[in-house]
Amino acid sequence: MKLDSLIRTAPSWMSGDGDADGIVISCRARLARNLAGYPFGTRITQTQQQQVIDEVLAAAKTSRSMSTATYFGMSVLDGNERRVLVERHLISPTLADEKGERGVLFNQDESLSVMINEEDHLRLQAISPGTRGRDAFAAICALDDELLNAVNCAHDPRIGFLTACPTNTGTGLRLSVLMHLPALVLTEDMERVLQGLSHLSFTVRGVYGEGSNAAGNLFQISNQATLGASEQSILEGLLRIAEQLIGYERDAQDSLTKEARGQMEDKVWRAYGILSHARILTSQEFMNLLSAVRLGCTLGVVQGIPSGFLNHLMIATQPSHLRAEAGRGLTPAERDLRRADLVREKLSQVNNS
Repeated sequence: MKLDSLIRTAPSWMSGDGDADGIVISCRARLARNLAGYPFGTRITQTQQQQVIDEVLAAAKTSRSMSTATYFGMSVLDGNERRVLVERHLISPTLADEKGERGVLFNQDESLSVMINEEDHLRLQAISPGTRGRDAFAAICALDDELLNAVNCAHDPRIGFLTACPTNTGTGLRLSVLMHLPALVLTEDMERVLQGLSHLSFTVRGVYGEGSNAAGNLFQISNQATLGASEQSILEGLLRIAEQLIGYERDAQDSLTKEARGQMEDKVWRAYGILSHARILTSQEFMNLLSAVRLGCTLGVVQGIPSGFLNHLMIATQPSHLRAEAGRGLTPAERDLRRADLVREKLSQVNNS
């Protein structure tokens, strides 16, 4: 698979299936693993990094899940190509920006991926659409078992899997859910919710993980602790929190509808009108307007626009996707023009379908 063909398709986890009326975009399961016999983190040499890559790629060929997967080495990609992979949630900003021998392996529909030589030697990831957290968990466990049959990972019988950062030691499992929570933001209840989550040992980040902002009212909620907790308890805890947040968001939506329906509908239709006719759209403005339209779809104010369409539009309008689609470098002003053109074009297509 080549990068230019990748940008023309949407990842399977953005299909909109089972998304609780647009509230839950996706669920992700991630495992941190390190190969025994190699230094961790900053102590590993580039020669050893390449040896890790070779071992993992050989192991992947014996794996049912990844035997036909695509591999991209970071050293042969330019900066924009690496950012495209970040925008598609296939790699982290850390993997994109760090030096050394690093890469990513992913399957055809982008539901499974393996980052090689990020903070840990391996970061295994499975993403499922909507509320299907159990599907993501089952997929990552299967991939973990397949790779562990072929490579020897650093493990302590008492502590569990050993990782570069102590917060990942134990199961090495991070589970997260990406949620659209605009009504909680509009009713000014989000800060209270965030405080409650931190007290329950859950962390909240933006759409691209650590260090990113909650653009478009998208929040990524994940577990903090991996040591001393079972994988099953981590999974059930996150799913329980997700269900509670869905309930809170629906309550906030009901409050908006009852107390400020006119203002809410005006906000939705103004956003839809701007997206349908604007000639210039910055990334931040687009995400905020898309959030309002997504809320309108959830409440039935706007009809006929599938969640999967909105999800794919969100990725297709990201800066590096726009540059890759143009086949050349774009200035910020040119990106904003192209983003507006693309949004008008896509909305016209869905309205006429």
